[in-house]
Amino acid sequence: MRNLLFFVVVFMLFSFGKKESGSGIKVKNQEELKTAIKNAVAGDEIILSNGVWKDIQIKFYGKGTKDAPIVLRAETAGKVFIEGLSDLKIGGVYLEVRGLYFKNGHTPSKSVIDFHIDSENIANNCKVSDCVIENFTQLNRNEKDHWIEFWGRHNQLNHCSITGKSNSGPTVFVGLEGNEHINNYHQITNNYFGPRPRKGGPHGETLQIGDSNTSMVPSYTNVANNLFERCDGEVEIISNKSNNNEYRNNIFYKCEGSLVLRHGNYCTIDGNLFIGDDSSEFMGGIRVINTGHLVTNNYFYKIKGKEFRSALAVMNGVPKSPQNRYNQVTDVVVAYNTFVDCKTPWQFSVGANMDKSDVLPAQEIRSARPERMIVANNVIYNAKDEFPIKAYDKVDGILFKNNIINSINKSDIKNEGIKTKQLTVTKVSDWLYVPTIDEKELYAGFEFENIKQDVFLNSRVASNGAGAIVLPVDKSKGIINKKVYGAHWFSTEPLKETSKTIQVGSEKELTVALAQAKSGTTIELKKGVYEIASSLIIDKKITLKSKNEKTRAIIHYSGQANNPAFLMEPKGNLILENIILKGANGQHAFATKEKEMFSAYNLKIKNTEISDFDCVLKAYKNSFADTVSIDNTVIKNCKRGLILAEENDDLGEYNAEFVYITNSKIDNVQNSILDYYRGGYDESTIGGNLVFQNNIITNCGKEEKSGVLIKTTGIVNVEISKNSFLNNTVKFIAVLWGEKKQEPKENIIKNSGEFKTEQNLKQKMMY
Repeated sequence: MRNLLFFVVVFMLFSFGKKESGSGIKVKNQEELKTAIKNAVAGDEIILSNGVWKDIQIKFYGKGTKDAPIVLRAETAGKVFIEGLSDLKIGGVYLEVRGLYFKNGHTPSKSVIDFHIDSENIANNCKVSDCVIENFTQLNRNEKDHWIEFWGRHNQLNHCSITGKSNSGPTVFVGLEGNEHINNYHQITNNYFGPRPRKGGPHGETLQIGDSNTSMVPSYTNVANNLFERCDGEVEIISNKSNNNEYRNNIFYKCEGSLVLRHGNYCTIDGNLFIGDDSSEFMGGIRVINTGHLVTNNYFYKIKGKEFRSALAVMNGVPKSPQNRYNQVTDVVVAYNTFVDCKTPWQFSVGANMDKSDVLPAQEIRSARPERMIVANNVIYNAKDEFPIKAYDKVDGILFKNNIINSINKSDIKNEGIKTKQLTVTKVSDWLYVPTIDEKELYAGFEFENIKQDVFLNSRVASNGAGAIVLPVDKSKGIINKKVYGAHWFSTEPLKETSKTIQVGSEKELTVALAQAKSGTTIELKKGVYEIASSLIIDKKITLKSKNEKTRAIIHYSGQANNPAFLMEPKGNLILENIILKGANGQHAFATKEKEMFSAYNLKIKNTEISDFDCVLKAYKNSFADTVSIDNTVIKNCKRGLILAEENDDLGEYNAEFVYITNSKIDNVQNSILDYYRGGYDESTIGGNLVFQNNIITNCGKEEKSGVLIKTTGIVNVEISKNSFLNNTVKFIAVLWGEKKQEPKENIIKNSGEFKTEQNLKQKMMY
């Protein structure tokens, strides 16, 4: 009897223990999922069956415990596809999500993954791990959402891969509106972010912590050990807008932007790698605004950006600044950082604009110089640059101590705290150069003893030195192992494109080849005339060229008026080479879709003749081209040229990032040959780029009402050089922006008006 009673008690104990630890519940549809969530207890695992879950809005709520969370996971990580109009909202405590793959769709709400269901159901101590959000972007690039929203406290995003957001809004947003969301101690660690393509307007951040309205509250968010790769959405990769955050040991790899301390105070930026190359002049580092930041142990390689995107950009502030503008830099420490082959890596009083008081309101005039700032124990090594420092105002509020430069300093800023000294470095990898010896002469500032590790977490206690790196350095530190970032099952390597070549000889063969070809295919047109009556759709990477360069194929487009010969769709990438393209006066040679241009397109035209169209390129509102390039091409007898001016709401948006028109002949275009527009006072983007060089322009502009042949209002980077303008009936060839140092060079002008320069462009305020 005693033995029987003993076994009954043991059995009951084990039974209750099993219940408390939860169970695995496999669900196959939305109703089963809702029921499982409703009934879940601490320790339960809700397992989503492998397959496609389409048009599903998941509300995951419950109360787990630290030792027994409630888990929502994929049956097999990466095999549960969340598609269509879908999102996930989390509200409760100790909830975990694992292994989901968001693709082929977009959120029907304002976020894809949200750490709160509503104001009453907020996530605390919840975690999202091993998930992927890929190209889950809105159909309209200017429709705003966040892919991940943090609310509540002590939530985590780790080992996730987040890539391809092309619409408006930060990829990850941390909300701080309300006491229940401040002092949150969120953890954003070991994730892979990127690529985020150029957006062509503001609001393209990868990570934003807080906003202007909550910028003075403490967040204590930790962003550590993440890889940001080619995050090019705008100038701010990370936009810090709250207090007491930490950014540690992240890698920013070839990103056209910066870690920006936009608002908020007392942040730590330590141990990060900023790796650039020679391919872009827009890759950035750290931009400093506000009070009390600590910038230490960061390594910068080939950061070529200037002003807002320089390796170290320290801004001027606005006196008595409004909450949404620029506060003065005070009490900031920049110490133990290394800059290798960066272009003018230190830029102080960036944004100083006292000369613009006639076109800007007082709250935009940045005249407050940095004060009580210490720049110490840093190293600049540069093989060529003899101008490592640029200041746009006085630097009388900055204390320089024991900074070492290897080259002669020809900058205007010279100081006994900036020393030229022979330095030697050892190449460890393509981007990592380490000192051959530690530079032992150091400045011991207030609390410098608390800087105890270098960029690679080596101890500074036993052996210290200037710059981000102390010896010895293991060779493995020069290798970026992508496998340790993001979801373990997801590859961030781009798919290889086919290099197949297809030859066609008829209209039918051409349209079939275009429809069936894989991205990367070259289609060669045999000699002849191709009569095309409906638009050729470009929705992948295609090269279209004549088989024989000397006997070019002719494409004659006879479609309806206002329709294009080539319709550029999202992700369309067309190279048109050695083709004669003819219209019938009422159509467009190239045009974008009128709606749902959710991703950028590219258009490159070489050795081609284009004639008899209404418009050479018509870009509709919300469309965006990363690159439009026309080279060695003849354009003639068209009513209008390139129209890239539909983003006319003056909100900083524009229709193309890079426009190149080179070595070409343009004749008898009746209106402007280019209308390229960016409106709104905005400094968060590259701002558009035009290179117009080595062209011959004749008999154009006779019907252009503005009297301007090349219209570039608001475009930041404009080069018009070595062209011949002959007999064009216009008042102005172009109106250039003097503040951006735009000036015509080596052009020949005959009966074609003149260039006009406006020093300060008056634009609509966006804020």
